[in-house]
Amino acid sequence: MISFQEKIWKDGEYNYEAAYGFVPNIYSYLHDDDKIRPCMLVVPGGGYCMVCNVEGEPMARISYADGMNVFVLTYTTDITMSVPLKLQPLNDLSRAIRYIRANSERFHIDVNKLTIVGSSAGGHLCASICTHYADIEDCDPELNRFSNRPDSSILCYPVITSGEFTHIYSIQALVGTEPSKEELEYFSLEKQVTPDTPPCFVWQTVEDDLVPVENSMLYAEALRKNAVPYAYYAFPHGRHGLSVANEDVWKGDFGAPYTFEQVDRAIENVKNNTAVNVSQKRHDELMMQFFGNLEGIKKEPEKQELPETDNKPAEPVISDAEKYADVAMWPSLCRHWLKSINML
Repeated sequence: MISFQEKIWKDGEYNYEAAYGFVPNIYSYLHDDDKIRPCMLVVPGGGYCMVCNVEGEPMARISYADGMNVFVLTYTTDITMSVPLKLQPLNDLSRAIRYIRANSERFHIDVNKLTIVGSSAGGHLCASICTHYADIEDCDPELNRFSNRPDSSILCYPVITSGEFTHIYSIQALVGTEPSKEELEYFSLEKQVTPDTPPCFVWQTVEDDLVPVENSMLYAEALRKNAVPYAYYAFPHGRHGLSVANEDVWKGDFGAPYTFEQVDRAIENVKNNTAVNVSQKRHDELMMQFFGNLEGIKKEPEKQELPETDNKPAEPVISDAEKYADVAMWPSLCRHWLKSINML
């Protein structure tokens, strides 16, 4: 496997105020041969506050094993929720797609078989490029010659709507606490689907207690109404954020934490009181979340004494692998769907 990390913006092109030196980038999982392969671009979730690695490398491994050349995108987020992201994540994804196509010979990918897969807020970002790709012009005229329209998309428990069933914190990180009606309409993606929206595989669990299942339902219905090829699966049980629901996920093997670079930089600035426009309330929340105190001192967890037992037989433990065995089937279902639309 060939792995490397490349920034997608050149000096002077990227100027998000709360980046703290971070620049959006792609991390590769490429086969070590010259075969031209389909491409998968992985877009993890994280509420537009971070880019979670549980939805990065574990997804990349699956696509790599299916014979694809794969990239994971680390795009702009804001853990401080102080500088609304607006169109920056969408610009990042648009640039990443164009950048990969522009370097197709080097990356050995088929420019007409580029699929994106997004989870949660990453699903919102993927659905945004699928519905708004025509709106995004690239500042680099050479890259702008390449299409930013994905050939197909995969949405895993996506945030879709800014309406009744929204995940409010994702939308707040994106457009702030006082968005215009136009912004809310623009990012309510079930309203933005057209017949030109790329084919889509979408799944979610009915029990999702973070992003209501109505999000994926609304998008699937919009796809149906516009005659866009799609597959939709609603699994009856499962929490939010199950990723690929395989052994790697259950044992916490998410790969290198490269997707957390911007979060790490932001938290260091919060700790040093050099972050941009961070309220005292948010400052204190982040200090407690990341350090467990307001001083930013990392402490060893206290040892806990085991409680006394009454020697009753233990209740049988059902593992996550058993509990979510049906959810773990989604990559296989998606593989067959991709083959049916000639993307794999």
